[in-house]
Amino acid sequence: MAGEPQSDCLFCKIVAGDVPATIVRETETTLAFRDINPQAPSHVLVIPRLHYPDAPSLAAAAPDVAADVLREAGEVAAQEKTEGSGFRIVFNTGVGAGQTVFHAHAHVLGGRGLNWPPG
Repeated sequence: MAGEPQSDCLFCKIVAGDVPATIVRETETTLAFRDINPQAPSHVLVIPRLHYPDAPSLAAAAPDVAADVLREAGEVAAQEKTEGSGFRIVFNTGVGAGQTVFHAHAHVLGGRGLNWPPG
Protein backbone atom coordinates (compact mmCIF):
# COMPACT_ATOMS: atom_id res chain seq x y z
CA MET A 1 0.00 0.00 0.00
CA ALA A 2 1.26 3.48 -0.84
CA GLY A 3 2.84 5.31 2.05
CA GLU A 4 3.83 2.11 3.85
CA PRO A 5 7.18 0.31 3.59
CA GLN A 6 7.23 -2.52 1.06
CA SER A 7 9.25 -5.60 1.97
CA ASP A 8 10.34 -6.14 -1.64
CA CYS A 9 11.38 -2.52 -2.31
CA LEU A 10 15.12 -1.77 -2.48
CA PHE A 11 14.64 1.88 -1.51
CA CYS A 12 12.42 0.99 1.46
CA LYS A 13 15.25 -1.29 2.59
CA ILE A 14 17.73 1.59 2.25
CA VAL A 15 15.44 3.85 4.32
CA ALA A 16 15.21 1.12 6.98
CA GLY A 17 19.01 0.72 7.05
CA ASP A 18 18.82 -2.88 5.85
CA VAL A 19 20.72 -2.15 2.61
CA PRO A 20 23.78 0.12 2.69
CA ALA A 21 23.94 3.32 0.67
CA THR A 22 26.21 6.34 0.56
CA ILE A 23 23.88 8.89 2.11
CA VAL A 24 24.61 12.54 1.33
CA ARG A 25 21.58 14.25 2.93
CA GLU A 26 18.58 13.31 4.97
CA THR A 27 15.55 15.06 6.37
CA GLU A 28 12.50 13.92 8.27
CA THR A 29 10.71 13.16 4.97
CA THR A 30 13.53 12.46 2.46
CA LEU A 31 16.77 10.57 1.98
CA ALA A 32 19.45 11.38 -0.62
CA PHE A 33 22.15 8.91 -1.61
CA ARG A 34 24.62 8.30 -4.43
CA ASP A 35 23.45 6.26 -7.41
CA ILE A 36 25.35 2.95 -7.69
CA ASN A 37 25.51 3.35 -11.49
CA PRO A 38 26.23 7.07 -11.92
CA GLN A 39 25.48 8.69 -15.26
CA ALA A 40 27.29 11.94 -14.42
CA PRO A 41 30.10 12.99 -12.08
CA SER A 42 27.42 13.91 -9.57
CA HIS A 43 24.44 11.52 -9.56
CA VAL A 44 22.36 11.46 -6.40
CA LEU A 45 18.90 9.98 -5.82
CA VAL A 46 16.43 11.82 -3.61
CA ILE A 47 13.59 9.67 -2.32
CA PRO A 48 10.66 10.12 0.03
CA ARG A 49 11.03 8.02 3.17
CA LEU A 50 7.48 6.77 2.61
CA HIS A 51 6.78 4.38 -0.26
CA TYR A 52 4.98 5.66 -3.34
CA PRO A 53 5.53 3.76 -6.59
CA ASP A 54 6.23 6.81 -8.76
CA ALA A 55 6.29 10.61 -8.83
CA PRO A 56 2.65 11.11 -9.91
CA SER A 57 1.33 8.91 -7.10
CA LEU A 58 3.56 10.74 -4.62
CA ALA A 59 2.34 14.14 -5.84
CA ALA A 60 -1.31 13.05 -5.67
CA ALA A 61 -1.13 11.49 -2.21
CA ALA A 62 1.47 13.67 -0.48
CA PRO A 63 2.13 16.92 -2.36
CA ASP A 64 4.01 18.35 0.61
CA VAL A 65 6.46 15.43 0.51
CA ALA A 66 6.78 15.77 -3.28
CA ALA A 67 7.76 19.40 -2.68
CA ASP A 68 10.27 18.23 -0.06
CA VAL A 69 11.87 15.90 -2.64
CA LEU A 70 12.24 18.79 -5.10
CA ARG A 71 13.58 21.14 -2.44
CA GLU A 72 16.13 18.55 -1.36
CA ALA A 73 17.13 18.00 -5.00
CA GLY A 74 18.09 21.67 -5.09
CA GLU A 75 19.98 21.34 -1.81
CA VAL A 76 21.85 18.33 -3.19
CA ALA A 77 22.82 20.33 -6.29
CA ALA A 78 24.14 23.12 -4.07
CA GLN A 79 26.03 20.68 -1.84
CA GLU A 80 27.51 18.99 -4.92
CA LYS A 81 28.44 22.44 -6.30
CA THR A 82 26.51 21.87 -9.54
CA GLU A 83 23.87 24.58 -9.15
CA GLY A 84 26.08 27.20 -10.83
CA SER A 85 26.97 25.16 -13.91
CA GLY A 86 23.57 23.52 -14.20
CA PHE A 87 22.00 20.28 -13.10
CA ARG A 88 19.10 18.09 -14.08
CA ILE A 89 16.32 16.60 -11.97
CA VAL A 90 14.75 13.50 -13.56
CA PHE A 91 11.76 11.42 -12.47
CA ASN A 92 11.53 8.26 -14.59
CA THR A 93 7.96 6.96 -14.50
CA GLY A 94 7.23 3.46 -15.79
CA VAL A 95 9.30 0.74 -17.39
CA GLY A 96 9.26 2.44 -20.79
CA ALA A 97 10.88 5.54 -19.27
CA GLY A 98 13.61 3.53 -17.55
CA GLN A 99 12.17 3.27 -14.04
CA THR A 100 13.69 0.17 -12.45
CA VAL A 101 12.89 0.73 -8.77
CA PHE A 102 9.21 1.40 -8.20
CA HIS A 103 9.63 3.80 -5.29
CA ALA A 104 9.34 7.46 -6.29
CA HIS A 105 12.76 9.04 -6.70
CA ALA A 106 14.45 12.01 -8.31
CA HIS A 107 17.79 11.67 -10.04
CA VAL A 108 19.93 14.79 -9.51
CA LEU A 109 22.62 14.86 -12.20
CA GLY A 110 25.38 17.38 -12.74
CA GLY A 111 29.07 17.97 -13.17
CA ARG A 112 29.11 17.57 -16.96
CA GLY A 113 27.26 18.90 -19.98
CA LEU A 114 23.77 17.44 -20.21
CA ASN A 115 22.58 17.48 -23.82
CA TRP A 116 18.99 17.72 -24.96
CA PRO A 117 17.09 15.64 -25.83
CA PRO A 118 18.34 13.22 -23.20
CA GLY A 119 18.12 10.08 -25.33
